[in-house]
Amino acid sequence: MARKKSFPLRIDPALYEILEKWAADEFRSVNSHIEYLLREAAKKAGRLKKEEKNK
Repeated sequence: MARKKSFPLRIDPALYEILEKWAADEFRSVNSHIEYLLREAAKKAGRLKKEEKNK
């Protein structure tokens, strides 16, 4: 498995609270939920390469 890139993220506390509750509803950590949401947005925008879609 490829290593993941880590970086700091500044986010509005109210938005973080929303993401925290949403992630809990989906049984994910906030970090993995943000990654999921970004991957889905990239997929919808046609930005993912074929080999990346299967990760």
